[in-house]
Amino acid sequence: MSTHAAVFDVDGTLVDTNHLHTVCWWEALRQAGHHVSMTSVHSAIGLGSTDLLEHLLGQDRDRDEDSAISAGHKALYGTWHERLAPFDGARDLLRRLHADGRPVVLATSASGPELKALRAAIDADEAIAETASADDVDAGKPAPDPVRHALELVGAQARGSVFVGDSVWDMRAGRRAGVLPIAVLSGGVCRAELEDAGAAEVYTDTADLLRNLNGSALGRG
Repeated sequence: MSTHAAVFDVDGTLVDTNHLHTVCWWEALRQAGHHVSMTSVHSAIGLGSTDLLEHLLGQDRDRDEDSAISAGHKALYGTWHERLAPFDGARDLLRRLHADGRPVVLATSASGPELKALRAAIDADEAIAETASADDVDAGKPAPDPVRHALELVGAQARGSVFVGDSVWDMRAGRRAGVLPIAVLSGGVCRAELEDAGAAEVYTDTADLLRNLNGSALGRG
């Protein structure tokens, strides 16, 4: 019998962190002498650090600065680790899927202490079968690698599996991996952008998805 996984992005999807990341990246860039608008930074959230910097600063940037800028972001964001908060319904949604027998996998660009803080905020470890982090793949979203690796971890096939995320990068990664992308608006990206990027269904947040689970592709799997 084939396995249909429920793969979840974390930042902006399960945990309310996108605007924190935006401020921390904005400040780290400013400290390095790069004045990038908050709007531009927010549009890049969901990319791994190297891809985010390339998206914002271009391929011709001084790449020797990348490590220092990323370290600056990590240090600033780390001050929030103990205060991270999940979205309403996030914990209950994962537990419901687990109870229904659907393997839950996290696919996130976070790793190390950041990932530990995110999982602590979600507080549903018993419902999470596996985690595919930034350390596990060569290419991050919008490449399909994180989603494909998440499926491999639980022996799931792409067809019938679902990837829930909040960014255009998530939707593109899901489509490229052959799974059905479901979007939530909680990360601050508008419905039209998410649908243009491939979202099959769009919900306000995890609480909205949980309320409508039976009628969603996630509930039908």
